[in-house]
Amino acid sequence: MLKQRLTDDMKAAMKGGDKPRLAVIRLINAAIKQREVDERVEMDDQQVLAILDKMVKQRRDSIAQYEQAGRTELAEQEQFEITIIQDYLPAALSEAEIITLVDEAITSTGASSMQDMGKVMGSLKPKLQGRADMGAVSGLIKQKLAG
Repeated sequence: MLKQRLTDDMKAAMKGGDKPRLAVIRLINAAIKQREVDERVEMDDQQVLAILDKMVKQRRDSIAQYEQAGRTELAEQEQFEITIIQDYLPAALSEAEIITLVDEAITSTGASSMQDMGKVMGSLKPKLQGRADMGAVSGLIKQKLAG
């Protein structure tokens, strides 16, 4: 399980004195625990992946804002956190693989216009969670459905 791997890596980082990595793993564990407490459920791997995906997205947004403000040291810290978080996400899909999955989803859902975008995203999300930038996938779907 992903949660167990995080715990093991946290212990290894503590023993190895890798404080930057330890801090990021603690952030991940805190986010997971927060959701478990709020929702009173035990998170499974799929839910943990959703949390990790959201954390990466938040950091990408922060990087854009820091770079606009000229705060490169903060943007570099966010980028470092992304690399650690991505260690726990499945391997990213190539652009060709994403396009193939989008085409298959459009065909299988019978989508023909922008009104069908929710159906297409709904069928793709479980397949792409943590493996692709959903914002970019959304743009690709819009482009294909628009014509």
